[in-house]
Amino acid sequence: MDPKDKKTQYSLENATDVPASHEDYSLEEILAEFGGSLEQMLLKGAKTPPEEDAPPLPPDQAQPPLQPVSPEARSLPPEGKPPEPEPVPPPPPEETPPPKEPPLPEEEATPEEEPRLEDILADPSLKEPSTPTIEMDILDMALPKAPRPVSLEDMVGSTVSSVIEETAAEPLLPPRRRGLFSRKPLEETEQLYGPPEPQPEPDPEPIGPEPELFREAAECRADFHRRRRVLPAAAIAALVPTALLALERFGVAVPGWSGDPRRQTYLLLACLAVTALLCRHVFVKAAKLLARGRCTGELLISLSALVSAADCVCRLMETQRTDTMPYAAVSCLGLVFALWACARESGGMYDTFRSASLDDDPPYLVTDTPQGACKQRGAVHGFYTAAVRDSGAVLWQAAFLPLVLAASAVFAGLSSLGQSRGDDFFLNWSAILAAGAAFSLPLGWGLAYGNLARHLQKAGCAVAGWSGAERISRRRKMILTDADLFPPGTIQLGGVKVFGETLPAAISYAASMARAAGSGLERLFDELLRSELGSYEEVSGFAFYEEGGWSGIIRGESILMGTASFMRKMDVRLPGDINLKTGLFLSVDRHLIAVFAVKYSASENVDFALRMMARSRVCPILAARDPNIVPELLRRKFHKGVKVEFPSLTVRVALSEAEKDRGLPRALIFREGLLPYAETVVGSRRMCRAVRRSAVFSLLGSAAGTLLAFYLVFLQQYALLTPLALELFLLLWTLPVLLMVDWAGRY
Repeated sequence: MDPKDKKTQYSLENATDVPASHEDYSLEEILAEFGGSLEQMLLKGAKTPPEEDAPPLPPDQAQPPLQPVSPEARSLPPEGKPPEPEPVPPPPPEETPPPKEPPLPEEEATPEEEPRLEDILADPSLKEPSTPTIEMDILDMALPKAPRPVSLEDMVGSTVSSVIEETAAEPLLPPRRRGLFSRKPLEETEQLYGPPEPQPEPDPEPIGPEPELFREAAECRADFHRRRRVLPAAAIAALVPTALLALERFGVAVPGWSGDPRRQTYLLLACLAVTALLCRHVFVKAAKLLARGRCTGELLISLSALVSAADCVCRLMETQRTDTMPYAAVSCLGLVFALWACARESGGMYDTFRSASLDDDPPYLVTDTPQGACKQRGAVHGFYTAAVRDSGAVLWQAAFLPLVLAASAVFAGLSSLGQSRGDDFFLNWSAILAAGAAFSLPLGWGLAYGNLARHLQKAGCAVAGWSGAERISRRRKMILTDADLFPPGTIQLGGVKVFGETLPAAISYAASMARAAGSGLERLFDELLRSELGSYEEVSGFAFYEEGGWSGIIRGESILMGTASFMRKMDVRLPGDINLKTGLFLSVDRHLIAVFAVKYSASENVDFALRMMARSRVCPILAARDPNIVPELLRRKFHKGVKVEFPSLTVRVALSEAEKDRGLPRALIFREGLLPYAETVVGSRRMCRAVRRSAVFSLLGSAAGTLLAFYLVFLQQYALLTPLALELFLLLWTLPVLLMVDWAGRY
């Protein structure tokens, strides 16, 4: 028999459809045929759950070792008959692995090692296979185990995790190589910021107790009359020693005065005492300001009078004081000038509170806004608190005059005690202090405010002291509305032309639109509507247009009202024979229904106010809602040099809305029109500028007088520093201040 036909019980040709070959198959070839080697399975990442070691069999049940079979002993199927497959034993049932216990947190689970191929081949039980069951066991050990069932959620989660890890690890595009002369690509360095945080609102100004203004006006009136009543007597008492010194200077002998130092001292001391008694209000004001920590010109003048009186006493005591004339005459004139300033300040407060007490709800008040001064409606609450605040001159003097006072005392000590002339201490100090206490120090604020308050009281206005005047004139701008430029009576209707609509309906539409806009045309159309016995309509969806017009909806119809250029831009056809520069056109659903010929007349008061604002460099801001009121119209109606600031439509509407707010009253206006408003703002600015300039000039004069007097007394040049020469020096420094404060009230 052919060896091919031989068949043994160990042959495996019945397991497949491939005929058996004559070659022998090794274990490696069998493993490669049935799924690849173990190394390939490990490279593909196929992991099988570890199997638990089976318990060893008893010796009597152990199978004999496998015996090798020669190829000749293998049985082959007969020719022409296909081999019959032998039944394959079913695979043993898989044992369910016991549930795994969670690892302890302290100990880490050590992964079990996979069996290696060398270990499998080195097993002595594999060298001599004996039974087919053992061969199947070998194949089961070599082939990978069946995969575990995996849920859809685990599969999707592992897939997504692997994709995310690959995306994060590998860049999307490979980096481009830079050439030799290539430029580095620009990087995005712009940082996007979020919307700005809203600015916190400033804290409201504290308002102290507000007494009744008419009572304050009565007290200020009493103070003004008391100070003004004694002012002439104080001036006469102060001028007596000055006149005697002037006569002696020109060689005129005066009986009882010339050649008698003791009588001269008594007379000077008496005049100083009388002047100080009459000017006691200066001492009271200096003490009140000193209690609040304010060192002002009134304090220096009061100390100068006291030191001069002490010097006169030293001269009468027949000490070793230098035989020269005391400076009491200079102190007397200083007290008179200070009393004059106090009287004028009291008069200004009286005029201010008298005007403010006319009505608790004045027609208008002027307040400060970030854009400039604005005329609003409100009450007088807070007016008194702003009016009694310290002026700018007082604040500047409080910062500078303490240095002058301390320097005068130090210089007096250096020029007397430093030169072993202790008896001349009061003499030198009185000279230096009188030169430092300039006459113009109290005049800058008192006279300027008195002049402004008197002028505004005649114009029907009142300003709340330095604080109110400085606030409304700080930005040098004024917000003007329709009624300010064209008050009632200056806007008239020249005629009306209707197209395809009744006149009452057209006037009703126009009046309703003018009232919704809040412009100065409301009064004009209101009178026209009353004459036609019409009524107002409800306007919804009202809007302003930058081109010069308004839009709204009345009874479901689209209403447009504005200038001719606005109508053309809104695609409304206009008749060609109508040419009106200040006309108003009304359309319904883009069809023209009426034309109103409006005439604007210039008022003399408005023209004067605009000229006054231009001279004082105060810029008006045009916040008109009337589409016809533009800078070109103002140049045609008023002088050509008028300059106004014309902001955008949004700003104009916002500024016109500010007129309805209720801010703190910086000034009060009891008359209609632009002129009182302009006089208040312009006068406040001129007064503040005059006070600043006079304060600077007075402080410079005080410093110059202190240094010059110290230089002369240190050199004992009393013949040059006579009382009459020192008075002339101080008067020359006072003259420019008088001109400044007088100029402030002339506008």
